[in-house]
Amino acid sequence: MSIKRALVSVSDKQGIVDFCRELSSLGVEIISTGGTSTLLAKEGVPVIGISDVTGFPEIMDGRVKTLHPAVHSGLLAVRDNEEHTRQMKELGLDYIDLVVVNLYPFAATIAKPDVTYEEAIENIDIGGPTMLRSAAKNHAFVSVVVDSADYGQVLEEIRAGGDTTLETRKRLAAKVFRHTAAYDALISDYLSNVTGDPLPERFTVTYEKIQDLRYGENPHQKAAFYRKPLASGASLTTAEQLHGKELSYNNINDANAALQIVKEFDEPAVVAVKHMNPCGVGVGESILNAFQKAYDADPVSIFGGIVAANRYIDSDTANLLKDIFLEIVLAPGFTDEALEILTKKKNIRLLKISELGAAADRKSSLVITTVEGGMVVQDSDVHSIAADDLQVVTDRKPTEEELKQLLFGWKVVKHVKSNAIVLAADNMTVGVGAGQMNRVGSAKIAIEQAGDKAKGAVLASDAFFPMGDTVEEAAKAGITAIIQPGGSVRDEESIKAANEHGIAMVFTGVRHFKH
Repeated sequence: MSIKRALVSVSDKQGIVDFCRELSSLGVEIISTGGTSTLLAKEGVPVIGISDVTGFPEIMDGRVKTLHPAVHSGLLAVRDNEEHTRQMKELGLDYIDLVVVNLYPFAATIAKPDVTYEEAIENIDIGGPTMLRSAAKNHAFVSVVVDSADYGQVLEEIRAGGDTTLETRKRLAAKVFRHTAAYDALISDYLSNVTGDPLPERFTVTYEKIQDLRYGENPHQKAAFYRKPLASGASLTTAEQLHGKELSYNNINDANAALQIVKEFDEPAVVAVKHMNPCGVGVGESILNAFQKAYDADPVSIFGGIVAANRYIDSDTANLLKDIFLEIVLAPGFTDEALEILTKKKNIRLLKISELGAAADRKSSLVITTVEGGMVVQDSDVHSIAADDLQVVTDRKPTEEELKQLLFGWKVVKHVKSNAIVLAADNMTVGVGAGQMNRVGSAKIAIEQAGDKAKGAVLASDAFFPMGDTVEEAAKAGITAIIQPGGSVRDEESIKAANEHGIAMVFTGVRHFKH
């Protein structure tokens, strides 16, 4: 076999003229449609219009042009099937040996802020996916190209032997079905959201590979990093790495955890994360002050951690950062002086998250967690509260300063693994208890970490107290105010204990489990 006829119809025309010119020089007859045909003819590449093949004009603004037996018979005919060969000859049809197609830019269309529903629908390609699927199904005989990155190899193999190898055709066919599946998934997702059904009876997602990772959570596990086709806003998938070696699987998870916490704050804030939990969070008048608080919160655990800031890193802050072993520093940017200081450290990674800051993107999105044989999907937890949302349930109301620290602690505890307890004072965490099997255990860890700083601090709990023991531990440590969801059948026990010790306690009515 050899490639004698090619059907070319591309929306993205990058490289197509040179590719088709080379095909033509190799004796390949080129059939084309619409804008692609016009471009090739203009560039002097011999081309046959699709209507000359089908005997039928392109109609309905180009909606119908390749959906014709003269096209799909040439693509789907099994070349070593005698009946197929007989029918092709009887009907005067010719084979098509190579299909080069890329699709209407649906993703780019719906990414436009002012896109209309009608415009989105008009950019759903029908003929393109149909040709791709026909050719890919019949890859035993037909070569199909959906990615311009494959032009070079296809030309090389045609030059060498007149055709592509079966191994190449299999690989190209697999890429086509991945491509069309992703295309359909994007359309499905768009229409599901338009119709108000984001969790339909069938849930299909598509992601694009950013890079292969050296390994996964452990060296014996394979891993790769993917992003959504329309990923935007303050996200690791849109980050610019300014310095350091490539990110690892664990780096990405930890950096994402730090990013989600620092997004909670409009004022200058710094978050230090270790193993997906915050080990120090600070808010200050400047990013330098915020970092000093985050560092002082736990100067031991920050070693080898991730630091996220929601303001530019300046030289003063960089001078403090450089003296600590850190895996990653991420921020909206770095001053030239800060970059000069930090890039002298070989092992630190610097990430620029351009849209991070006071106007950070807090929109809800779907969170997917895999389980053996399936997955669970939920809205992301972007719930926030204000002072007016709180219910004071004790005799003593929190002071204005206690209220400020309670709201600070509530923003942080939301991102700590359950069972979670956070102690806060002076706009910084002073103790964090994470992931324990009972809540009083988390409280004891946070209190032990805080030491003398627990006295006068406030306590935030991600979920209600099933009994009064956590309040008792808080009272022993000198904690003066507590924020928790409430809702336990034994709430009165906790309220009574708080009243006995003069602790102010407020209920949010909302919990923040994080597993």
